[in-house]
Amino acid sequence: MSNYKHLTREERYQIQAYRKAGFSQVEIAKELIVHKSTISRELKRNSSKVYKRYSAQKADKVSCDRRMYASKESNRKMTKVVIEHIEKYIVNDFSPEQTSATLKMRDGLEISHVRIYQYIREDKLNGGDLHTHLRFYHTGKRRAVYGAKHKGRIKDRVSISQRPKIVDEKIRLGDFEIDTIIGTNKKGAISTAVDRVSLLSIISIPTTKKADEVEAEIKRILTPIKDKIQTITSDNGLEFSNHKNISQALDCEYYFCHPYSSWERGLNEYTNGLIRQYIPKGTSFENITPEYIKMIEDKLNNRPRKSLNWKTPNEVFYGFEAAA
Repeated sequence: MSNYKHLTREERYQIQAYRKAGFSQVEIAKELIVHKSTISRELKRNSSKVYKRYSAQKADKVSCDRRMYASKESNRKMTKVVIEHIEKYIVNDFSPEQTSATLKMRDGLEISHVRIYQYIREDKLNGGDLHTHLRFYHTGKRRAVYGAKHKGRIKDRVSISQRPKIVDEKIRLGDFEIDTIIGTNKKGAISTAVDRVSLLSIISIPTTKKADEVEAEIKRILTPIKDKIQTITSDNGLEFSNHKNISQALDCEYYFCHPYSSWERGLNEYTNGLIRQYIPKGTSFENITPEYIKMIEDKLNNRPRKSLNWKTPNEVFYGFEAAA
């Protein structure tokens, strides 16, 4: 029996972060709770052939493309009804895999994500725009880690090493990772928060990077679910200097990752990548409205996720069924 398992996009982002931090393949396998052969195979097959570097985004695309070409379903008949259902989900920014699962669960249609990829490619060749709704259509450079963000000291910070072990076990709701997305020319910041278990994403309206404004926005977006929040974990950016005020206002514990250890907030890094589909690199935050932020939230929180057994973050966190 093979020890290999297919990796999710979230797991690929974690591999990227662990690799950057110098973890060995065996250590990465232990962190992801997979066999070491899974990591070895992933790095061998999906790393850049030229630069020998591993990019989670590119690896996921290569993997999807490989499965698409290997599929025996290319001749599956696409009826008008099937196409209408596929397009309904794709235009709402569901991935082909999410679309496939939703078609089966909600509409009783069994169409593989590989066939959906093929249809999107055919649509593009015919002048269609379905491909613009795929995350990989929006490309950009990875966010640089500027040393300036970590200059100075944050008073009374509590290290992630002191965070309760139950947070890593992911068996309860309310353990959030938070971060900021920085605007073009380093002007402005959007705060993001994601629940480690349900993958619920909450996004602030743009502010400056000043600690007081970031504090106010984090409290504003998280206060409505204050009774569910257990812990918050962030990096060491000085915009989080008012962590004690946030902790007190939300009645939760606040922890900081080790410096330059992005893998300790792998889910947050991945979620920010999803948000970049709607706010690409180089975008000015000046014209981003609260309504647009709410639209992004709704799209992310109403997408079925493979890691949630094709439930949506809203369904898991709030316990209700998303509207069809």
